Amino acid sequence: MKLTQHNYKEEVPPNYDELKKAANRMANWKERLAAVEELGNWKTEHTISILLNRMKNDPVYRVQEAAYGMLRNFGENVEMPERNEHELIKDTHKVLVRIKKSLPADHTYEDFKEKLQKMRSDIYDTYKGDKGEDFEAWLQAQWKAAPVRTRR
Repeated sequence: MKLTQHNYKEEVPPNYDELKKAANRMANWKERLAAVEELGNWKTEHTISILLNRMKNDPVYRVQEAAYGMLRNFGENVEMPERNEHELIKDTHKVLVRIKKSLPADHTYEDFKEKLQKMRSDIYDTYKGDKGEDFEAWLQAQWKAAPVRTRR
């Protein structure tokens, strides 16, 4: 085992398969972040590939930042990606409208939030990770702005 001056090992981690799965688990940004941080201790073609993918494609900016930092620590020539200020997951607005319209007209914000968590945990988790402490205010604004169910 070769330990370099940058505090990483140049070998495949013993739990590589689990880390790869965790790094790609779209319904849990915290697991992806933890996997990226752990992968940053192991410099191999495989770990660099996963980190590059997370840096370029993760919808949660914190995960992108962490992957960027790990790659820079490895000496990789990478540029920090720009923060996505638009929809992080395609058609999120449409999904939120559908969820609101599927609920009774007198539903509460909590009903809406709970149904979103159950039906689309990927959207819920991604935006919660991206928005941080502003998540509740953002989700409540989305709920208020979405049209209500109409009677037929």
